[in-house]
Amino acid sequence: MNEDTIRTALSAVRYPGFSRDIVSFGLVRSIRVESGVISIGIQVQTRDPKIPEKIFNECHEALDEIAGGPEKVQITIDVQDPPGGANTPGGVGGKQSIAGVKRIIAVASGKGGVGKSTVSSNLAISLSKQGLKVGLCDCDLYGPSIALMFGATDQQPVADSRERIVPIEAHGIKLMSMGFLLGDSSPVIVRGPLATRYTQQFLQEVAWGDLDVLILDLPPGTGDIQLTIVQTIAVDGAVVVTTPQEVALIDARKAISMFAKVNVRILGLIENMSWFECNQGTRYHLFGEGGGQREAAQLDVPLLAQIPIDPETRRRCDEGEPVALLDGSESAVSAAFEQAAQALPAAINQ
Repeated sequence: MNEDTIRTALSAVRYPGFSRDIVSFGLVRSIRVESGVISIGIQVQTRDPKIPEKIFNECHEALDEIAGGPEKVQITIDVQDPPGGANTPGGVGGKQSIAGVKRIIAVASGKGGVGKSTVSSNLAISLSKQGLKVGLCDCDLYGPSIALMFGATDQQPVADSRERIVPIEAHGIKLMSMGFLLGDSSPVIVRGPLATRYTQQFLQEVAWGDLDVLILDLPPGTGDIQLTIVQTIAVDGAVVVTTPQEVALIDARKAISMFAKVNVRILGLIENMSWFECNQGTRYHLFGEGGGQREAAQLDVPLLAQIPIDPETRRRCDEGEPVALLDGSESAVSAAFEQAAQALPAAINQ
């Protein structure tokens, strides 16, 4: 019985809620075998007392047989608070806060085409209108759109004296996007691991400064980039964007399931493209009616807002002037985003 055998056995122990094991996470800090007794030292960062208890029991299950009985296995678990203060309920070793950032909110969708980036942009503006310092990171390397939506496609980031990337600022929001580094027609051709590394670089090597909220506009779906971000960054919670249509809701449920598996709270749903209202005041529910409301009720999470379809939203996005810049009294869409922004602090602090 040697250290490699023990480490292989411990590789079967998954961190609760994750697909990865405690060895690959780097949580096993020491392994000793003396006089036939195995001594294991493990360090976890969590506020959930069930997590170290579960790890302890599963480590015994993995080692008792090869050691010849539980009396020959000694497991010590050092439980620490997760980094970033209040950022990580159920955090795990390796989850990182971002210097100067108080809250991190992920905006996600199960599929493309539901208006996730439009929601991210306007939500950032609406939070800023409340007097908060807000940043927005476009984590969609393959289809970045934040630069266009903020009218900043002609700007490029520079480095500060510490070789950190200085974010672009537009409409009072600090921005980072691959769209600042590429031309409009230049595709990003990178494989998954490299794309993930670029995204982490955006988050950790950008001089965000002091922010009350950093919004992460995640790529659509539940792929490697999304999973790596929420597994390694201390995210306070996620907002999931959907339309009322069942096809969109099916994929939204997959995104919600992903966040549940990595212990990230769902702060609420935003139902986009809820209806179109014609000049006579008649509402047409082009993608169905009430799907987001029913889903939120079933999940017992807030429906933060229902965003109507308005050609002005599209026009202003294309012109780099998000519709949330308008006062809520001027635009029903802006009013809906203001409603969502006002509901978020309560959702975070629940």
